[in-house]
Amino acid sequence: MSADRQDPIVAIATAPGRGGVGIVRISSPVDVAPLALALGGRVLPAREACYVPFRDTQGQAIDHGLALRFPAPHSYTGEHVLELQGHGGPVVLQLLLARCLEAASMVDPASGQPLLKRLRLARPGEFTERAFLNDKLDLAQAEAVADLIDASTEAAARSAGRSLSGAFSDEIAGLRDALIQLRMLVEATLDFPEEEIDFLQQADAQGQLDRLRGRLDAVRQRARQGALLREGITVVIAGQPNAGKSSLLNALAGAELAIVTPIAGTTRDKVTQTIQIEGVPLHVVDTAGLRASDDAVESIGIARAWDEIGRADAVLFLHDLSRAGEARYDAGDDDIRRTMDERAVGRAVPVLQVWNKSDAVDAALPAAMGEDAIRLSARTGAGLDLLRRRLLEVAGWQSAPEGLYLARERHLQALREVDEHLADAHERLALGNAALDLLAEELRLAQNALGAITGEFGADDLLGVIFSRFCIGK
Repeated sequence: MSADRQDPIVAIATAPGRGGVGIVRISSPVDVAPLALALGGRVLPAREACYVPFRDTQGQAIDHGLALRFPAPHSYTGEHVLELQGHGGPVVLQLLLARCLEAASMVDPASGQPLLKRLRLARPGEFTERAFLNDKLDLAQAEAVADLIDASTEAAARSAGRSLSGAFSDEIAGLRDALIQLRMLVEATLDFPEEEIDFLQQADAQGQLDRLRGRLDAVRQRARQGALLREGITVVIAGQPNAGKSSLLNALAGAELAIVTPIAGTTRDKVTQTIQIEGVPLHVVDTAGLRASDDAVESIGIARAWDEIGRADAVLFLHDLSRAGEARYDAGDDDIRRTMDERAVGRAVPVLQVWNKSDAVDAALPAAMGEDAIRLSARTGAGLDLLRRRLLEVAGWQSAPEGLYLARERHLQALREVDEHLADAHERLALGNAALDLLAEELRLAQNALGAITGEFGADDLLGVIFSRFCIGK
């Protein structure tokens, strides 16, 4: 452990801004009771909220609030923790933070040492990092803390809560235990090659490996669903001017977010709104109408629209049903379609063909657009439910299974690596004793990839990246 991880740390643990309550948190490898006495003027019993004045150097009260002391190891970080809960004004909290740093340097008359030597401001995520380092949380649970804070939907929050409680980690532990059992069999065969006993056959190693891969597939599926809940997908609405893109955004969002007028080219820049369908966040982007334009501002908006289309997870190519069959309009749609083909849109991301303004005409969908085209009215809402269902299908969402947990792209990548190593192990096992050493290595690598999810195996630079994305005070 590096030297700075032995330093006591302090930070404001509540979000920036004004609020009814604000918290300053201190975590230290050594006892915080002397500092608590200096700040509150009384000895704090363990795990008991005490109403005290928070005093400055002259003994004047900065604020009054609750002080709580959690002796190690029974705290969030596993260290000695002191929490000062006062009023949530930014100035008050900054004064209290400064007072903690000042008081920590004061000399304890009994020992002749500072009350809390080397107390410093905490880095983002350092409290949770210490909880991980002190085995209060594994890495997947630590990440779930940030995911719970950042959750944008109720389903995501509940799933993050399940990950924090250890549901995802338990799944990984089950896979790890089964993998260790299989490794034991292979190692036993390698250690006793002269024996006539075939450990692998007697213990049904092939069946164990097949069952392990089946369990892994189920975990990967739930993890993909969990990652979708966390990240969502970006959906770009594209089409010619006045096709109803802004109206569709407003209809999906249930609010008047974008300006809607009969004037072509009203939207000059992107308008983004996050909505949720069955708990899945969809980041819907309304873009400028795609057409040739001599207007400098509109041209910039059109260029940005194409940039958004290139970054999208799905594209809604919106057509105006009331203008279908008009030569000029059809030519404009053909131009957009050709440009999408040139940019490989449709091969890289799915493109849904959506025909708007069905309330304005009685005509059927043009036959050339195919059976998968969606007919709707952004004005009346007809067809929106079908569009929502299709968007979930495009996202790969299935009805949320009970007990779904949140996962990250890092977890998905690790699970993909496990699957690849187990597939290679399956091939090695089929070769018999001639490839046992290679089989053992594939199983070892699979276990390492699993361990990277919970932090059993991992590099310090990975930890730095993960915890640096937390908020300060957490």
